[in-house]
Order: sequence, then C-alpha cells, then structure tokens
Amino acid sequence: MKQKPLAYRMRPTHINEIIGQEHLVGEGKILYRMIQAKQLASMILYGPPGTGKTSMATALAKSLNLQVRMLNAVVDKKKDMEIVVEEAKMSGHMVLILDEVHRLDKGKQDFLLPHLESNLLTLIGCTTSNPYHAINPAIRSRCHLFELHALTPNDVRKALVRAIEDEQNGYGNQAVQVTEQALEHFAGSSGGDMRAAMNGLELAVASTPPNREQEIEIDLPIAEECMQRKSFSHDKDGDAHYDVLSAFQKSIRGSDVDAALHYLGRLIEAGDLDSIARRMIVIAYEDIGLANPQAGPRAIAAVEAAERIGFPEARIPLSVAIVELCLSPKSNTAYQALDAALADIRAGKSGDVPSHLKDAHYQGAKSLGRGIDYKYPHDYPKGWVNQQYLPDSIINKQYYYPKETGKFEQAMKKVYEKLNQEKKNHK
Repeated sequence: MKQKPLAYRMRPTHINEIIGQEHLVGEGKILYRMIQAKQLASMILYGPPGTGKTSMATALAKSLNLQVRMLNAVVDKKKDMEIVVEEAKMSGHMVLILDEVHRLDKGKQDFLLPHLESNLLTLIGCTTSNPYHAINPAIRSRCHLFELHALTPNDVRKALVRAIEDEQNGYGNQAVQVTEQALEHFAGSSGGDMRAAMNGLELAVASTPPNREQEIEIDLPIAEECMQRKSFSHDKDGDAHYDVLSAFQKSIRGSDVDAALHYLGRLIEAGDLDSIARRMIVIAYEDIGLANPQAGPRAIAAVEAAERIGFPEARIPLSVAIVELCLSPKSNTAYQALDAALADIRAGKSGDVPSHLKDAHYQGAKSLGRGIDYKYPHDYPKGWVNQQYLPDSIINKQYYYPKETGKFEQAMKKVYEKLNQEKKNHK
C-alpha cells in the first residue's frame, strides 16, 4: 500500500500539537477552553490554504476522543451524509468534518440542519472562503466562526523540524540531514502554507540519493529545486484577492511606491490584468484627481498599452504608471464635492431652479418668466458676471473645498477664491 503524504502523516492528533493559531488554541483561548470544558461546538474554520484547518478540526475531535468522519461538500453525496448520520445514531454522537463547506448545496444543507439542531452531529466546516460571503446563513447561524491566519516562517520551520525528527510519521528513522539554509528556504518560500513546505521536504528526501554514509543531505540548491512551484496562490474570487486590491489602492493613496509595486506584482502573478486596470483608473481619478489631472489619461494609456502587448511585457507600462500615481500629489476634492451635493439632493435639500436659468427655448417660456434676466457670461469683458446659480434654499452652500497638493489645483484654488470674493463684493 502506498504511503500517505508527509503532510497527512504529520497532522496533529491533539490540540497541544497544533503549531501556530495561538489566538485560538493558546492557553485560555476559545478552542483551548472548549477542550478543557469537553464541550466541542459546531464551527466553521476559514483561512488561506495550508493553514491547518482540517488538521485542527481532526486534532480538536481527537483531543476529546470523539468519533470523527470526514466528508467533502463537493465530492461526497447526500447518501454519504446519511451513512454518517446512521453511524451517529448508533454511537449517540459524531463529529463531521466537512471540507469545502461553502459548496454545500441546499439538499445536503437541509438534511444536516435538524441533526445539528439536535446535537447528533457536531459540524466542523473548513473553507478558504469568507463564511460571511460564501456560506448560507442557515448553516452559518448554527456555527461559531473562527479565522485561521497564514503561518509564520517560524511556525512552518517548527513543523519541518518535527517532521525530520519524528520516528513514527516523519524521517526520524532515516539519516536525513537538512542544512539550516535549506530549512529556512522551505519555511520562507512556502508563503505560510504548511502543506507546500511539507511537500517540498518530502520531494527533496524522495529525490535525493543517499551518500556513501547512507545519509540523505538536503542543501539549499536542492530545497530551491524542490520549491520551484511557488506557493503563491491567488484566487481571483476569494477574499485574499480583494485584500490585495485594497492594499494596492491604499499603498498608492499613501504614496508608498515600494508597497504599491509589491501588490502590483502579486496581481500580475495572478494574471489579473482586468482588476489592475480598473483599480488604476479609479485611483487616478479618486485619489489623485485635480492634484494631477493628467494622471487619469496617462493611466488609461498605460492600461491600453498593457492590454495590447499582454504579459509579461505588460508589466512595463503598468510599473511606469504606478510609480507616477504613487508620487503624484493627492486630492479627492472633486468627487467629495459631488458626494456632498448628492447627499443634499437625497436629503431633499434642492429647491427650485432660479427662473433666469430655466429653459427658455420653447414658445410661451417668456410669458412664464423662464430665462428672463439671464446674463450671458461671454458678453462681459472677463467672461464672468455675478448672478445667482444655486436655488434660493441653498444659495450660500459650498461643496468644493480645494486643496493645495498640486500646482493645478493650487491654481484652481486661486481662481475659485477670487470668484467667491467677486460674489461677496457684488452683494
């Protein structure tokens, strides 16, 4: 029989063996307290791949010596769940660990709900998706929600050392020597994915012939070779994707070139040009706006160039545009002014259009007082004439508050203030 993968063999069997996730399993924390009280409640464990969701679920159940069955919401059918329920009825209780729980269809869900209500089953669902977005409220409301965080390189390193030394499930009975550099590379290049690091170590051991002393020596070049398939994972529909997009925009808004290029790199690695393009154009107008009005057209030009040439060369115009966006002065005054006007309109603060501004291009308009006394600005030497434009009820309302973050808006601010002073002088 083929041996199970190292990552599977090294799964913890008790809460004390779980590496990382101290915010959940550390002494005094919620899952630790559940085990101490011997009261395991239904829960959803969610977080990035390789953070140990299924392993944690198994360890929690085994810590209390509870009967466990594992199913997958995608692969396993309702019939498989019926079998688990029958086993639970015979034993009195069962812990059901359900992978991909966010893919649970309505038929399976409706079948499970009464058994969760009666506590015949304790459900531990595992998913990489945010349960608030992806899991049906009927299931979600019956479960505690616990987020697992990406493991640190130090966490991953601890697990690798444990695997190397473990005589029963790891390589403790083999003469496996892993250099410090190789160990650091396995841990650091895994991106917090324990499974990826374990798979890399397993491949290294399996593919490296022993030396004369029958020792398997894993050095840095071997580790690099075995971790060639980067653990970077980016699900375009997952929460991590939107987190990266959010960090991307906020880094540009905060004028941090290095951070913005980092997040751009992650989006490029994911091959998501559509999201990059949309976010860049939004940023150019939302966060830079009047402080550098040419940033918008140039961002659009960079996006069009990137779309035309495709990856990998598309990264070149994108990088140019991102550096400019980062180092441009920032202003959100234009859209903030519009949002303020919209807020007034939605709150009923609008009023009637002044009569001299109303449309006068129809027969009878003059008899209704439409357009009378309108002053045509081009008829005046400065191209400006003082007259009322806002409705009476909000005649003195100000929406636009210019900044001085760029030369263009500084110039606009002077014009704006000069016109306002002219208005005051004519009162």
